[in-house]
Amino acid sequence: MPDIQFHFTEEQRQFRDMLRRFMAAASPTSEVRRLMDTEPGFDPAVWRRMADELGLAGLMIPERYGGSGFGLVELGLAMEEMGRVLLCAPYLASAVLAANALCRIGSEAQKQRWLPGIASGETLATLAFAEPGSEPGVEPIAMQAAAMDGGHSLTGCKDCVVDGCNAHLLLVAARVEGRDGLAGLSLFAVAGDAPGVSRRRLQVLDPTRQLARLDFEGVPAELLGGLGEAGPALAETLDIGAIALANEMAGGAQRLLEDTLEYIKLRMQFGRAVASFQAIKHRCAELLLQVELIKSAAYHAAQVADANPEALAYEASLAKAAASEAYLHAAIEAIQLHGGIGFTWDQDTQLWYKRAKSSEVLLGDPAWHRERMIQCLEGRESTSAPTGALA
Repeated sequence: MPDIQFHFTEEQRQFRDMLRRFMAAASPTSEVRRLMDTEPGFDPAVWRRMADELGLAGLMIPERYGGSGFGLVELGLAMEEMGRVLLCAPYLASAVLAANALCRIGSEAQKQRWLPGIASGETLATLAFAEPGSEPGVEPIAMQAAAMDGGHSLTGCKDCVVDGCNAHLLLVAARVEGRDGLAGLSLFAVAGDAPGVSRRRLQVLDPTRQLARLDFEGVPAELLGGLGEAGPALAETLDIGAIALANEMAGGAQRLLEDTLEYIKLRMQFGRAVASFQAIKHRCAELLLQVELIKSAAYHAAQVADANPEALAYEASLAKAAASEAYLHAAIEAIQLHGGIGFTWDQDTQLWYKRAKSSEVLLGDPAWHRERMIQCLEGRESTSAPTGALA
């Protein structure tokens, strides 16, 4: 396995600094609150700037398709800075999930057709895989793809689709009849405004991230790649999404720590700054430790995934499980350390708490990911066991 670098290069640090300046100017909390109440939930002008000036929409898309061709480490840096400011944008849906699914599953002609538009930001895409009441991951997918006139049609429902109401292109995971597990899974492309597609925006805890329910009624769909061969690539795409989300949570937790420290240095109690009390110092030290653990897990997962793709599933689950719990813990501590105003609507801390709570369950909660880590370890032990070894 290639050596893992435990520090950022000078170019990566400059990239992060540039993103931090841009995000701070483009997404202050006043703008986040405004966009939460709009129909699209994001600012198209800012999205175009992200694509045109920074190349973020095509960050992981290969250069031959109009992207930048960067790896998961750079994606993690971008997601971290977006998490710091609670950026309202269809980035996770289009630039992370949909773009990576197309890169892994689509044919060369399909990549040439759709990836340049995604990289330029003109085409918003999303990946629809979760279904009502289903477990996380791709194996529980039950939607059937029916053969029709040399093609396929989709009937069924997808739930909690990130930016499903904004997407121009829907990448829908469905199953070949009679197969289960990863075998038999296919990915289909459907236009967002295709006849038979019904989209409904969901009322969610975190209004900074749009989720939708999509219903399909005999919708003609274009097969991406080979029939029944998309399962492993879909699983890899969700792992990349989990690592990206872990990095986003690391950015949010860091912002909570910084804002909380700033507040308790100013808040006075009994003639002293609250930050001077020993009990508060202990809580802040514990919060700092949690934040650094999130960042370490997220950075490590991104670097290992780039250097050793065979470890992608384990590292993605490790990062997502650790980040989910630590981010929520940081949000709870931040609210309590802000005192009586911490839970009020006028105070911004509650915005990060809602993002932390929604991110905890998006793409799998900590319990599911820890169970998956155990399965990954068991799989490694079984493949490395000598012939004839007892199970």
